[in-house]
Amino acid sequence: MFAFIRGELITASQDEVVIEASGIGYRLHISAATSRRLPAPGATVCLHTHYQVREDAHLLFGFLDQEELQLFRLLLSISGVGPKLAIAVLSGLKVAEIQEAIVSNRPETLYGISGVGKKTAARIILELRDKILKIQPAVSGAGESGSRDRQLTEDAVAALMTLGFVRAMAQKAVAGVLEASPGLSVEEVVKSSLAAIRNNP
Repeated sequence: MFAFIRGELITASQDEVVIEASGIGYRLHISAATSRRLPAPGATVCLHTHYQVREDAHLLFGFLDQEELQLFRLLLSISGVGPKLAIAVLSGLKVAEIQEAIVSNRPETLYGISGVGKKTAARIILELRDKILKIQPAVSGAGESGSRDRQLTEDAVAALMTLGFVRAMAQKAVAGVLEASPGLSVEEVVKSSLAAIRNNP
């Protein structure tokens, strides 16, 4: 029903925000990861949304990027995982860390998240392992500049995957390099990503 909401950030906490758009205040539930990246109240913000209807409530969930929204929806597809637990998972680890844990079959990475026990962690990995690679890395920006950045990221990740690294690990390394040093060429990004992976195995 709602693809995204763009407007003025009125209030924000660790688990919810209120955004005013066209004179209407929308309350959205968010993860701690999204909360940490929000601008100060009064700024304009755009959140991708998931709308859920229950017998006792209509709920909106907001995410700063599509990657987090896609993972949220994948988590909801798992039997026994509701929106509260899905938000807890996204709050406990970065999207790239969750992807890597699933692809690498490391349920112990998920154990420390509130509400996630051994059975739930094993079920998340079992049911999402084949689906998780469909999530594309989120790249900020728009228009021609955003398109160039997206292509650079995809090329660098593809190059790392040909060297034997799983997508989640490649995405994490590339994102870290580009965040620290924007404007690099593909070759420079790949070289720096390899160094980052070797220094943080």
